[in-house]
Formats: sequence, structure tokens, C-alpha cells
Amino acid sequence: MTRQDLFNSILKKKSFLCVGLDSDITKIPCHLLNLEFPIFEFNKQIIDATIKYTVAYKPNLAFYESLGVAGWIQLEKTISYLNSLEDKVFIIADAKRGDIGNTSKMYAKAFFNNLKVDAVTVAPYMGKDSVTPFLGFDEKWVVLLALTSNEGADDFQVLNYESENKKEQLFETVLRKSSTWGTNDNMMYVVGATRAEMLEGIRKIVPEHFLLIPGVGAQGGSLSEVAKYGINKQCGLLVNASRSIIYASSGIDFAALAALEAASMQKDMQEILTKYGIQ
Repeated sequence: MTRQDLFNSILKKKSFLCVGLDSDITKIPCHLLNLEFPIFEFNKQIIDATIKYTVAYKPNLAFYESLGVAGWIQLEKTISYLNSLEDKVFIIADAKRGDIGNTSKMYAKAFFNNLKVDAVTVAPYMGKDSVTPFLGFDEKWVVLLALTSNEGADDFQVLNYESENKKEQLFETVLRKSSTWGTNDNMMYVVGATRAEMLEGIRKIVPEHFLLIPGVGAQGGSLSEVAKYGINKQCGLLVNASRSIIYASSGIDFAALAALEAASMQKDMQEILTKYGIQ
């Protein structure tokens, strides 16, 4: 999916919502557990219920890999289903890969050629040669970890130090250097919503890139604060919500209540897009 395709989807649906498919076998409704592929059925019903409010889906691979072969099959079925839909959506494999060049090349082939996702999350710690293999695919994206919202993020990401005669925090160096590896057409960044006030500074370094923003919803991040500091002329935001939507109910009405949660977020996003003149 191209940047223009993604922006067109945002305009069409008046939404920049990404639904995280962190589908935990221990949390999905019990009535699905007797099926051959319970996670896939759960995902399918969530997708069908939320797709008119949603521009992206983000399966978190840990929840599938933890189930072995059966989990991987259900991941493949989920992505294949998303790709089969007439209403095209942006598909992010939340895999957080990042290794030496040849290994990264194989990871890239696995996600882009075999699974056929649009984007994959990548860790930047090993540097340029571990990231650039993911950037060699047409209409595919790297989603690079920049500033996360977990407690341990402070161990490294916000440390102050001097780099190239410039004092900055480590995540700022990641943004500045990595922005030269790709373009705003094939690279976006993960920035946690619970650090929304830092988006203003981030936008000074990467003003045009899309940002994937987890942490709104169950983690307590503020959608209005994210928009205040992070929105740009093409929206430039994908706000992810996982638990608050997919686990809105544990009963047979789980999909219907997921739809209500997604619709509520979409309504708020529509108001934000109108407020900032993106329509």
C-alpha cells in the first residue's frame, strides 16, 4: 500500500484507527474454543465488525508464535482474509525484528513475499544494515521503534549524550539517522501515546513521516493530546487500540461491542480530522 493509498483510506473512513490483533487464546470467548481455528474465527469476527471504522490492523506475532504451528496457521489465515477483502486495509506485522543484514533480508522476504503484509515493526539497535533490507520492497513499509511507552524505555531511549557534536537523546538520534535510510513513503515510527508531549519535538525531526501510536485506550494515552502534538497535513498518525476494542466483551456479543468501541474512536478521530482541516 502506498502512502497516498493510506491517506485516501483515512479520508474515506474519516479515521486513523489501527486495531491491534493481540489475540490471546486465554482471553477470547469460551464458545470459540471448540473450533479448529479459534483465534482466526475471533479475528475474522473482530475484523468484520470493525473494518468500516478502521484503516489498519496489527497482528502481534507473539500471540500466534506462542501457539506453535497452529498459531502460525491462524496468523496466515488472518492476513489472507484481510488481503481478500474488497475494503483494503493497511496490514502491520508487529514482529519487532532486527538482526544482521542477511538475516533481515530473510525476515523481509518472509513478511512481504510470503505473508504479504504491508509493514513490519523493526528494532533499530543493530543499525542501518539491519534495517535497509526491509526497505527494498515496493509499496512496503518499515515501522521503526523510536520511543516506546514501557517502563524500561527510560533505560536507553531517553538517555542524553553527545552525538556528532550535538547533544540529544538516544531516540532523537534514531529518528535523525534512520530518516536518511528510507523516505516518508516507506518508513514510519512507533511512538507511545503515553509520551504524547514529546511528539512536538519528534515532529521537528520527522515532520512528514507517519507515526504508529500505541497506548491509547487501555494504556491510558490521550487521543486529543496525540493529535495536538503529532498530526500533520496528511494526518500522519495511525493510532493503535488493542485490548479496549477486541476484549470489549468476553461473551457471544464480543464482536458487536468491539464495533461500538471502534465506532466511538472513529467518531473522535473524525472530529479531530475536521478540527485540523483534513477532509
